Amino acid sequence: MKRSDKFRQANREALATVIATIAVIIFWCLTGFGLADSDITFCHTPLWVWGGCVGTWLFAIAVTVFLTKKVFVNFDLDDSTEDKQHE
Repeated sequence: MKRSDKFRQANREALATVIATIAVIIFWCLTGFGLADSDITFCHTPLWVWGGCVGTWLFAIAVTVFLTKKVFVNFDLDDSTEDKQHE
């Protein structure tokens, strides 16, 4: 992998992480504040607590698994001898 490809991949991963963070915040707002008017309870706890706390936690785990499997690539940022030969 060329040095420019490595930095392009690192930028792609950073952008995906920012988008994932925004998605988790939006999910938290929708499930926490969006369910606040609901009278539904589970184990004597309002639904918005389950959605805003436990639901957001589970969603963040799912987003992290997606990022690690589909976006992130394991590579070394150090220049290898192969990269130096191509430059």
